[in-house]
Amino acid sequence: MTQSDRISFVNTVLKLLDRGQYSKNDQLSETVAAATSILSYVEPSLVLPFLASRFHMALETMTATHQLKTAVTSIAFAGRSLFFSSLSALPMDSTNVSGLNSYADLLMISLSNALLGMDANDPPKTLATMQLLGSLFSNMSTVDDNINEGSLIPSLRFSEWLDEFFCRLFSLLQHLEPSSVLNEGVSSPSSSGTFLVEDGPYYFCMLEILLGRLSDSLYKQALKKISKFVTTNILPGAIAEVGLLCCACVHSNPQEAVLQLIKPMLESVISSLKATPTTGFGCSANSNASSSKKEKATISPALETAIGYQLKVLSVAISYAGPALLHYREQFKEVIFSAFDSTSWKINGAGDHVLRSLLGSLVHYYPIDQYKCVMHHPFSASLENWIDTKDFSIDKPVIGPKWHVPVEDEIRFANELLKLHFESALDDLLTICQSKIHSDPGDEKDHLKVTLLRVDSSLQGVLSCLPDFSPSSENGMVKEPSFSPFLIAGATGSRVGSSELRQKAANVIHETCKYLLKEKSDDSILLLLLIRVIDTLGNYGSSEYEEWSNHRQAWKLESTAIIEPPINFIVSSHSEGKRRPRWALIDKAYMHNTWRSSQSSFHLSRMSGNMFPSDQVTLLMDDLLCLSLHGYETVRRLAAKSILKMMKRWPSTISKCVLTLAEKFRNPSLPENVVLGSCAVLSSQTVLKRLTTDRKALSSFLLGILYSSHNESQKAQKAITELFVKYNIHFAGLSRSIFGGPSQADGTDFAGLVAEIGSMSFETSNLHWRYNLMANRVLLLLAMASRNDPNVPAKVLSQIAGHFLKNLKSQLPQSRLLAISALNTLLKESPHKISAENRVHGQGSLQADPKSSLEEALSSIFQEEGFFSDTLNSLSHVHIITDMDTGSSRGHYGSSSLQSFADKSITRFYFDFSASWPRTPSWISLFGSDTFYSNFARIFKRLIQECGMPVLLALKNALEEFVDAKERSKQCVAAEAFAGVLHSDVLGVSEAWDSWMMVQLQNIIHAPSVESIPEWAASIRYAATGKGKSGTRAPLLRHKVIDCLMKPLPQIVATSVVAKRYTFLSAILIEVSPVGMPESEILVHYNLLDELLSNMSHSSAQVREAIGVALSVLCSNLRLCASFGNDHSNESGASNADITPARSWDRYLVKRASELVTKIQNVSASEALEIPKEKLSENGMSSDHSKDDIKWMETLFHFIISSLKSGRSSVLLDVLVELLYPVISLQETSNKDLSNLAKAAFELLKWRVTREPHLRKAVSIILSLANDPNWRTRSATLTFLRSFMYRHDFILSNMDKQHIWLAVEKLLIDSQLEVREHAAAVLAGLMKGGDKDLVEDFRRRAYEQAAALIKKRKHRSTVSALPVASVHGSILALAACVLSIPYDMPSWLPEHVTLLARFVSEPSPLKSTVTKAIAEFRRTHADTWNVHKDSFTEEQLEVLADTSSSSSYFA
Repeated sequence: MTQSDRISFVNTVLKLLDRGQYSKNDQLSETVAAATSILSYVEPSLVLPFLASRFHMALETMTATHQLKTAVTSIAFAGRSLFFSSLSALPMDSTNVSGLNSYADLLMISLSNALLGMDANDPPKTLATMQLLGSLFSNMSTVDDNINEGSLIPSLRFSEWLDEFFCRLFSLLQHLEPSSVLNEGVSSPSSSGTFLVEDGPYYFCMLEILLGRLSDSLYKQALKKISKFVTTNILPGAIAEVGLLCCACVHSNPQEAVLQLIKPMLESVISSLKATPTTGFGCSANSNASSSKKEKATISPALETAIGYQLKVLSVAISYAGPALLHYREQFKEVIFSAFDSTSWKINGAGDHVLRSLLGSLVHYYPIDQYKCVMHHPFSASLENWIDTKDFSIDKPVIGPKWHVPVEDEIRFANELLKLHFESALDDLLTICQSKIHSDPGDEKDHLKVTLLRVDSSLQGVLSCLPDFSPSSENGMVKEPSFSPFLIAGATGSRVGSSELRQKAANVIHETCKYLLKEKSDDSILLLLLIRVIDTLGNYGSSEYEEWSNHRQAWKLESTAIIEPPINFIVSSHSEGKRRPRWALIDKAYMHNTWRSSQSSFHLSRMSGNMFPSDQVTLLMDDLLCLSLHGYETVRRLAAKSILKMMKRWPSTISKCVLTLAEKFRNPSLPENVVLGSCAVLSSQTVLKRLTTDRKALSSFLLGILYSSHNESQKAQKAITELFVKYNIHFAGLSRSIFGGPSQADGTDFAGLVAEIGSMSFETSNLHWRYNLMANRVLLLLAMASRNDPNVPAKVLSQIAGHFLKNLKSQLPQSRLLAISALNTLLKESPHKISAENRVHGQGSLQADPKSSLEEALSSIFQEEGFFSDTLNSLSHVHIITDMDTGSSRGHYGSSSLQSFADKSITRFYFDFSASWPRTPSWISLFGSDTFYSNFARIFKRLIQECGMPVLLALKNALEEFVDAKERSKQCVAAEAFAGVLHSDVLGVSEAWDSWMMVQLQNIIHAPSVESIPEWAASIRYAATGKGKSGTRAPLLRHKVIDCLMKPLPQIVATSVVAKRYTFLSAILIEVSPVGMPESEILVHYNLLDELLSNMSHSSAQVREAIGVALSVLCSNLRLCASFGNDHSNESGASNADITPARSWDRYLVKRASELVTKIQNVSASEALEIPKEKLSENGMSSDHSKDDIKWMETLFHFIISSLKSGRSSVLLDVLVELLYPVISLQETSNKDLSNLAKAAFELLKWRVTREPHLRKAVSIILSLANDPNWRTRSATLTFLRSFMYRHDFILSNMDKQHIWLAVEKLLIDSQLEVREHAAAVLAGLMKGGDKDLVEDFRRRAYEQAAALIKKRKHRSTVSALPVASVHGSILALAACVLSIPYDMPSWLPEHVTLLARFVSEPSPLKSTVTKAIAEFRRTHADTWNVHKDSFTEEQLEVLADTSSSSSYFA
């Protein structure tokens, strides 16, 4: 793009950004901020001044406080472009913002306001401020006070700013409140749950960047303040926030920060813990005898809270300290020992955090010096150079990150901690479980809790640094090589401990689990701790995966603030991809390594068929399986989550689990919790996916569910139902291995499984209806999965299809609906259907004796005596039609409204497995509400295509009986069956049409009943629906049906029959494809169009509406056909004089409508004046003629409404634009029906977007209507303009906008008072979002005219000589300016309000306008008047006070 193209593009987009920037929709405002950021690199001279002015506006506003958050976000996103612009000395001439001379000033104001933005009571603004600080400091290479030529913000002293920043930050932390109450015990997180931590990563990220970029002197200044704050404050409501503050300090400079921060905290905690009572459980099991005999001492709540706070802050602070902690190893050992030895469970939990954090800090790999700047931008050394990962080259020097790699002393210290708190704790657990060393159950429970906690925290600390179990093979254990087997290179940290240690832990935990389930099965805390230990032991690498997964969610929300787009025109530096700060890329590398370490040995079993889980993993899985069936829901949920992770890693274990759990369903005396636990495990996608390949597991699973109906618990039944529903949702077919014969391994057979389930699906099986439905559903799923497999006998599928055909007349409504879905799925072969090729050569060229594999089994069923009569009767029961709701939703069927919520969950799954009908969007206004179900019609169609004419012969008598039935439900099902027959296209259907179907259709048309018209219209539409993928091929009988409908009706017939015929014609023509429409169909369109145009003045309103709808269908079809080049209107002899209106229908409608508008308006005016009829007759306008004109116009309005509602208006837009004139002109007439239709069309038209070339025509019509002699028309035009201008603001030319503004301004001095006031209201709306130049010009002229009037008021004679409308117009213009700013107080508003108030002494209606406008101004500015009144002078306030009796209001 050239520069002029860029400027044009940016100017266009800025119009949109201007509207959306301060939206209250967060997603929109953030998208605008991101777009502004990108454009600021493209054309900064346009975008940055816009950004600066909008930021200044947000700082000034008093009412729309949400703007400040968006403004701060916008500056954060555009921070880098602002820095580039300030360094390149880009001028700021066009901003018109006082106090800003350069972009550096804007950055300084942003940083200063950031200090005010940290507010505990306004989380969104605080987080936006954190993001702004992070963005700005990510750009700066170093933050110091040395002012030189390259300084980014030369006017700011950072030492002073830093002091103020920490004062504000500490105040924020002191006033934070957790968003949720902390849970008691070890499960409570170290985070305090405030918005700074929960709502985004900005807080910690900002601290890391800021402290990483500070110069040495400023860092020491900051560290001193932070140390003082941390050691003198206890803030239990901000644990994580204070901890992360310390962590950022330590990460930036570990040696200095450990000395200043960690050491005082350790000393404080040690001294506090010495004063607390102990249990003796902190180290070994031998010191328990004495303590168990004593009374348990308690600790004061205040001391407990203080110690817990200090320990948790310490645990977060040391996360990245590494070798700097080695100097304090003894202190750490003492702190951890004392914490576990405390009588307080809260302190025990805090000690757990310290131990796991300490171990992680010692042995894990993580980046150090991540946030320090090492790459300076070539444009300026004070700016950091960001990195483009796509622009990688070996030739360029790469400055990689520094990593913490544990030294020998760190590994030795970690092993020492493991020996103290892992091996020792395991020995303690074994001792407690094998020897009853406690006589008091309470002491035993406390000892078990602390010991399990020590084991858990040790495992959570080292994670996968403790080697995994050695996998086994079919021949025994795989020999462990010198290193652990892996597929993906990656490690969390250096190796500590050994695989034998993990095996020992698994054996001890297995014994502990047996003991707890036997002795302490009601203690949920112990069991939850145990599950966490099992999870960490058995799921090697899962903790790392969860950490990576959580972090990945944050990447999806990656802030635009740290992205520089590839295009940068500010410094002409373009790149291959997006540039990001070095610290952000290091963060991604760190997380990628975390993911690699989680996956290093995860897929071993998939890569080698000889790899199986070790014996220890099997033991742990058995324990988890027992725990997943526990009586407590929390225990079951956690155990199920853990076992599913194990099964995902070792898929070979799933089958055993399924067999064990599914077998339990058959047990009649099964407790409720066992069913609930089993369902929770079996409903996972991991298990359901395995069922597709394992026949024995599948058979056990399905039969287990179907044989579980004996369970009496409602919760258990609901869980089983939900499990079955989930199986339906995730069913994706079956593996071919399942369809083979019985294997030696499982002894099951697919055909045998189908037979067993089929025997359960009959109504005579005495199963509950829900289980009967489940059996039928399983049968359908198995049939769908196996119908294309050669190993499955054809007899199996034919038996299933026959079974479902019989179920159509089932007594159970749900079984009928499922049978419909099943038959629609199974009947696919269609051997009797005439193909498109055969239709060309004639119908007799089909293959001899075509036969379907299902035909024999189905024929014997439907040829039974009365089969179709019973079937139609049972299907009619589905169509429930109530008085309140004449039709139910298509997807739910009538019977579902009578079901309970539990029943609906199982009957909801009637998958169609076919395209929805109708293919075009449903048009509600066309036929009204109907209960026509296309699924039902599809069954009859496919049954006929599958088995041929015998079906039609068997169906004929039943269909004729139901067509003549009086009940609407029977008419509904007859309509569905008739539609299926007409659409079947089988050999012989044409003869059947000639012999009896055409007569039936004629009877349906002539039938006097009107209730079932919507269903029959839908039936006709279905019968005419096109065939093929695109629906362009006409069905065999479509032309015959059209010919039947086109036959004229008898002379004397009910109007409902006339309307019905037009409705049926509309329905069938909707489905005609205009692409490639044959000449015969075009001729039908023109013949029908001619008939409709001649009947537009029909006496019946019902018929007129049907004609309007039919017109919209016909005209849009003809237009579309012409657009594809298929219009033959000028060919052959069709263009006779008598069908000229039809051939030029568009010109005819417009011309006729224009003529009738004047006549109807004259009639309305005459009726208003009560002119006698004789007078009208003399003028040639008889009463009868005027009524016909009104009826014609009503039909035209029906045409407009149906065109707009149907979505067909795009091809009729030129006509609709021309018809704006009658729609707007006839809003108020003496005929209420006509006016109501005009208003309905008006409401639809005013929101319709009109594009060129029709837009210019629309504008000219609107402008002419604004000068209409009828004042009601002028007022209606103003109403239309409100929406029209809003919808076309971005596509109207400047010239058109000016013309419309001038037209509305002209109406301010209209002779009619209502029009003047309406014009002022419209102008106030236009000023709120209109073109700035037009708004400012109007406001200036309005003020000047009003001021001139005030001057002339001294000469009373001059003022009185002016027309009232002229003076009133000037006052209304001024009032519109005042009311266009309802809440803020721009600098020009006080003068305008005061000038308006000076007209209060004018006579009515001028005075009324002034008082109303001033009253509205007072109301909207009342909340902030104490601030806004400072914008007024004393004299102005006095003038305002004179306009109200409440003189003290503006004092």
